[in-house]
Amino acid sequence: MSEVFDTKIAIVLRDDLMPWQALNVTAFLTGGITAQDGDIIGESYKDRAGNTYNALIRQPIIVLSAAKETLKKIHERSLARNVKSSLYIEEMFSTGHDEANRAVFAEYDPENASVVGIGLHADKKLVDKIIKGAKMHK
Repeated sequence: MSEVFDTKIAIVLRDDLMPWQALNVTAFLTGGITAQDGDIIGESYKDRAGNTYNALIRQPIIVLSAAKETLKKIHERSLARNVKSSLYIEEMFSTGHDEANRAVFAEYDPENASVVGIGLHADKKLVDKIIKGAKMHK
């Protein structure tokens, strides 16, 4: 039985990232979304042998990519619509921990941030409007 969700989780990555960068950014952005809304977490998993595993996000996540300028527009639309997002900027690749990430992030504003990824969780229709122009990630 398929559950119907009125929200959508979307991760949009800049289309020129190396594979390790895309995976790293996706993990960070998903963690940020999860931290903001614990209700999206399902129950723990248990295998036939009785081993218990971490609970996972209970709804699908769409992973998209976009050119640098499209990603900038997506970021602007998320701010204009007051949708809280997870954001990863290029300069964060050169840091090694959360405190350093936050310090480098604080040096930029929306106009000059080199966004490499954004994660959104909001009403489906709203997310669709914000991510307009992004394509399925390959």
